[in-house]
This record gives sequence, structure tokens and C-alpha cells, in this order.
Amino acid sequence: MKETWNKDIPIMVAGAGRSGLNAVRLLQKAGYTPVLYDENAGLDKASLIQKLDGNECEIILGELTPEAAARMQFCASSPGIPLTRPFVKVLKEAGVPIISEIALAYHFHKGRLIAVTGTNGKTTTTALVGHILRGCFDKVFVLGNIGHAWSEEVLETSDDSITVVEMSSFQMESLPEVDPEVSIITNITPDHLDRHGSMENYVDIKMKVTLSQKEDEYLILNRESAWMENVPSRTKAKIVYFSSQRELKQGCFLKDGDIILRWKDEMEETICSAADLHLIGKFNYENVMGAVLITKAIGVPNDVIRRQVLSFTAVPHRMEFVCSKDGVDYYNDSKGTNPDSTVKALEIMTKPTVLIAGGFDKGSDYTEMVQLFKGRVKYLILMGETAKAIAACTDKICPVPYSFVSSMEEAVALAEEKAEPGDTVLLSPACASWDMYPNFEIRGEHFKNLVREEL
Repeated sequence: MKETWNKDIPIMVAGAGRSGLNAVRLLQKAGYTPVLYDENAGLDKASLIQKLDGNECEIILGELTPEAAARMQFCASSPGIPLTRPFVKVLKEAGVPIISEIALAYHFHKGRLIAVTGTNGKTTTTALVGHILRGCFDKVFVLGNIGHAWSEEVLETSDDSITVVEMSSFQMESLPEVDPEVSIITNITPDHLDRHGSMENYVDIKMKVTLSQKEDEYLILNRESAWMENVPSRTKAKIVYFSSQRELKQGCFLKDGDIILRWKDEMEETICSAADLHLIGKFNYENVMGAVLITKAIGVPNDVIRRQVLSFTAVPHRMEFVCSKDGVDYYNDSKGTNPDSTVKALEIMTKPTVLIAGGFDKGSDYTEMVQLFKGRVKYLILMGETAKAIAACTDKICPVPYSFVSSMEEAVALAEEKAEPGDTVLLSPACASWDMYPNFEIRGEHFKNLVREEL
């Protein structure tokens, strides 16, 4: 049950970036009194007010005092802020609860809710679910980590709307509860351990998507994903599996190149042939199967699911075909922000590949990724904080020629030099973008623009 909040007591919003500003706007529209806080004392208050459409708001910059903290009802923290920051300790000592931006949005949510989380595949699955739903329902929202913050549009939701929300581990870290009608954990592999500390803690965070679900609600799981063995014992929801490797008595699976649905007591049905999809790779077939089960659980007819699946195209920055140039194919996989993402990208490479990798250091292990270099990667171009770590792993496990570069301009120029007709150039960094770019979208757009410059 959603908690009642007091409109007479200020609510602190931590972080003056996009997420925080959206949260402030939401509270203002809903009649609450937000207080915007940011540790950066150098920010300009007038500029922040301007970004809030001129709506006045108390702003605290720099150190958070115990006196200021004690005035707050609770704090809604932006997902990019680690819970190890000094102001978090001040809030805890003052007894002020801390929730996430998506928990704030959830408080105001109306209508049916689908929650999508996992390590990889979240964005494609979320986008595809939204695409399928729009073939059947009039009022569909696709929000969260996919681009549009939940808090940005939640007040537009209504009892007759359906909302699909992509939830990252950063967003879920301070999520007290969420009760979706259908949830999915696409897969779980090591990621963000620099922030979450251990795989056990990371899994616990992902599990929050289903802990409040009821017996008549659904949890969709990847039958082949590790770290999910104990999930069934921790949820009351009905579990339905999908698999790219085995036939299932119930669920969705890949068999002889076809995506097959077995749902309750209905006749088995072939949704489509994987070859007819506008998506490539086993990981994308898994995303499709997850989306099929989600929308089936919501009540979308099979013929609508089939039609919408076959008309869906890849989301930007996830194995996105850029162009062919001088006989070389270029792919943008900037959303490959961990080694497992890059593993999935390399697994579908059928041509000699010039790989551009490296970025922000999240403490990842590159062993499995480097093992796939043999017979696939002809040249490796490394950039960012992790360049030397990936190079060292490559030297040890699967030596291939490589070079270090200091910018995307250098990387693309060198890739064009090393690639020959019939090759593929793949940007799949296996790392976050934060050492060089604000986000993976800007990194991917920069890559695409550079590749297309001379076309």
C-alpha cells in the first residue's frame, strides 16, 4: 500500500541533474514543497530555477547540515548518486528516509504497470513491449531508464493506461517497494560491482522488482541466466520462463529457428521465425521471447503480438547498423556497457571484426569477453580508463594486435585504416561512458557521426 505523504513538510530531492529536476517538477505539480539539494556548491541557483520553468524552489548547495536535513520529510535521490556520499550519512543520522526517483514516481502512478529489469536487454525489451502494447491499447507509456523519466510523465497516467518502466540497479537501490502486474528479470550477470559491492547485493537489488508482487501477478524469467536459482523462493508471483536453448513445457522458447509460445491450456503457437525479425543475435531473440510473455500475460492476442514483433526495429545504440563504407559494415553497440553485452555482440559477428572497446572502470572482469576474440577480432582499439586492463587481459588470454587511442576521432580513423572490405567495425565498449561522455547515447551518436562524415 502506498504511504501517505504530508504536503506541509518539505521533501528533499538530491541531485540537480535531469532526474532531480524532473522529480522537483513532479512534486511542484502535485502540490508538495520540494527542496533541491546538490553537493556542488558552484552551481548557479538562478540557472536551476530557470530550468524549473521559473518555478521558485528552495535550493541547498554544498554541505548538507544536520539542521537542514532534520526539516525534511524524506529524500528522493537521483540514481547517479551513490549511497556512500556524505550527505546520505547526515540524512540517516537525522532519521530521514531515502528513496529513489522511481519510488517517488511510483507513489503517483495510476493504471496497470509492467516493470523491466536485468543486466542486459532491458531497453530493447521495454521498447518492444511498448510497441506490442500500442497495437492493442490506446494509452501506453514507455518510461524509466529508457530515456523519459517516470517522474516526467507519471501525472498523465490514468486508471485506463498501461505503463512499461525500465528499471536500472541504480534506480532500484533505494526502492522500498513496487508492485507491477507483470515484471521481468531479463538476465543477471556481473555489473556495477564498483557501486553495489557484491553479486549477492546486486541480485538482491534486482529482486526488488518482484518482492511485493501477489499470487495473481506474473514474473518472467530467463531460464538460461545464472544467478536466478533462488528467485522462485523469494516471490509470490506466477513464474513463466523463456529459453533460447531448450524446449519448455510452459513459456516461450526457440526451436528450429522459430519462436514458440506455450501458454497455459492454449494450443502451442509459432509466433514467428527468428529469421523474419528485424533484430539479430540470440540475445535479441531472448528479448523478443520475454516481450512476448509479458504482453501475453497482459492480455494481448497472439496475432497482435506477432504483427508487432515483426514490425519492430532495433533500438538505437544496441547492435545498430550504421552503414556500409568501402565494403566495411559499421555497427554501433554503445549500449554495450559491460563485458557480457560485448560478449553477446561478438557472438553474432560472422566477419573479421575491428573492435572499439574501453571506457569507465566499473571493476569488471574481461576474461569471458577476451576469450571470444579468437577467430572473431582481427584488431582491437582501446580507449578510456579500462584500456590497459583490457589489453593486459588480452595479452594473457587471447593475444590479438591492439592500439591505444585517446579519442573517438582517433578510434574511428584507426578502424577505417585497419578494416578491409568484408570486415566489420564494431563499437561495443564493454564499459560505461562516464570517463569521456555524459552517457552512452552521446558516445554512440559521436561514433555514428564520425563514421558517416565522409559518406
